[in-house]
Amino acid sequence: MSEKQNPEEFYKKLREKLEDTSLWPSEYLYKFIVPSSSQKIAEVENIFDNMGAVINTKASSKGTYTSISVNVKMKDPDQVIEKYKEVGEKVEGVISL
Repeated sequence: MSEKQNPEEFYKKLREKLEDTSLWPSEYLYKFIVPSSSQKIAEVENIFDNMGAVINTKASSKGTYTSISVNVKMKDPDQVIEKYKEVGEKVEGVISL
């Protein structure tokens, strides 16, 4: 999401795209970038705890950042958006892709 874009408008467009391109419930792949810190990685992992998520992490070449991929079955586009919002609120410095 660009900084100039209204978050509500972004999520509205995302919801429309998800409704048009997937049958729900469906697997969804989240991608996040966080500053490399075991605490930040754990914060993201905890948000998806007990959901059967497959989580993969990869440090950047200099080790400054870590990318986190979360593959999880979601029931509908609203649940996908709620998780994006939760990660954004709870994990400082996260970038959602």
